[in-house]
Amino acid sequence: MSESAVAITNLLYRYCELMDSGALGEAAALFRHARIKVAGLEGLAGEAELLEVWRRYVRIYPCGTPRTKHIVSNPIIEIDAQANRAEVRSYYSVYQATGDLPLQLIAAGRYYDEFERVEGVWRFSYRDYSMLDLKGNLEHHLKLPA
Repeated sequence: MSESAVAITNLLYRYCELMDSGALGEAAALFRHARIKVAGLEGLAGEAELLEVWRRYVRIYPCGTPRTKHIVSNPIIEIDAQANRAEVRSYYSVYQATGDLPLQLIAAGRYYDEFERVEGVWRFSYRDYSMLDLKGNLEHHLKLPA
């Protein structure tokens, strides 16, 4: 795997690590330079809007985490080294366990991401968050209106 592919894959994994640790601000900061398509929002969101959505809807438990494990898999990475750009299609699965919910898969979908390399460093430039394909029991993860 090329150095660029490793750096991009690590960004995908870092997002999961930050979300699962409850570090929503740090996770949102990964998208500081990105446009984000979010289901239910008109147009594209940025870092601040994404963080606001997460703070409003993601349940954080007394341990400081959402009690989830986000897994990104099957990344298909297409890098245009000369243009310093990359596109990635991947799957995600979200598992959760709480005191009231036994360990289970609660969501599965796809990400479409774009990356740019600026001064030798890869960063997110776009994410499509709208492709939730399979929904399980999300009531322990998201604070959704009834």
